[in-house]
Amino acid sequence: MIRDPQILDGLIGTVRRFVRDRLIPAEGEVEETNAIPAAIIDEMRALGLFGMSIPEEYGGLGLTMEEEVLVALELGQTSAAFRSVFGTNNGIGAQGIIVDGTPGQKEYWLPRMASGQMIGSFALTEPDVGSDAGSVRTTARREGDHYILNGTKRYITNAPVADVFTLMARTGGPGPAGVSAFLVPADSPGLSLGQPDRKMGQRGTKTCDVILTDCRVRADALIGGAEGQGFKTAMKVLNRGRLHIAAFCVGQAQRLCDESVAFATARHQFGKPIAEHQLVQAMLADCATETYAGRCMVIDAARRFDAGERIIQQAASCKLYCSEMVGRVADRAVQIHGGAGYMQEYPVEHFYRDVRLFRLYEGTSQIQQIIIAREMCAQR
Repeated sequence: MIRDPQILDGLIGTVRRFVRDRLIPAEGEVEETNAIPAAIIDEMRALGLFGMSIPEEYGGLGLTMEEEVLVALELGQTSAAFRSVFGTNNGIGAQGIIVDGTPGQKEYWLPRMASGQMIGSFALTEPDVGSDAGSVRTTARREGDHYILNGTKRYITNAPVADVFTLMARTGGPGPAGVSAFLVPADSPGLSLGQPDRKMGQRGTKTCDVILTDCRVRADALIGGAEGQGFKTAMKVLNRGRLHIAAFCVGQAQRLCDESVAFATARHQFGKPIAEHQLVQAMLADCATETYAGRCMVIDAARRFDAGERIIQQAASCKLYCSEMVGRVADRAVQIHGGAGYMQEYPVEHFYRDVRLFRLYEGTSQIQQIIIAREMCAQR
């Protein structure tokens, strides 16, 4: 749903210029330094990117799903690391508070997240817990007016720079019903961070372990004020997150298409541009077709989301298709570039590494397949 086309067009135009004029020129620096320049982060705050999906009453832009998808298509035109800076504030780091937080939790945390004053992070994954999210082992024991948390979270995006963690811990028995969600400030006593992870791609994105050793948080840190609701809270916001990631993958694929066309029309072999050779044309055509298909999918699913439809299957299908699709497009882009595609001076090299992650987080491709099949069977 688009509320005001003129305002949205203005926002998209602003984001497009920001990507073109500020982010793309900084991609090389981010790859070299493994960090996002502070000045760019300040500009992101000024543009409201930290609060895209946070309601306007709390200082955010309050974008509908369709509006958010259209913005994500633009943001996907540059390195994935830039999106990760504010991605957790718009994703499950804030969405859990939006859907299930108490009035006090919303009023305190959401304005600070929307402005970018505070960085939120989502801490679910553990050394032995990933796709099986209902098997969380981190524990939270009630002790008077506090909870005592013990456990380790792994591969937590933005952990080194986070101010607060939406953290899943077990307060009850086995299975999803025993999992609760907490808002754990980064300066809580007993919380420490592991060494920054050394990753295949997405340089500039900070991840590390979050270690809880008798970590003490106030009882009102429990999201919604009720135990045993953490897994349900996480499930409620997954559709939005999957659609956002799917749209971002489409944006990445479009950038790879553009880079491939530019190279293929400039590079000459056998007396003519390689874009005039049929086998190269076939790869370009496949890239363009799959990118277009992904764009249509995510926009359709976003509209259904805004209309209040049940879109568990559609969201999982978008995440599955678009994350797998951008991997294929990236592979073809390297192939079209030939030896140059393997060199770091060309952006397709780091895009090839970066997009591999999209098939893993927010639910692996195999988890999406299980969800899709389960939804199909449930409809019979």
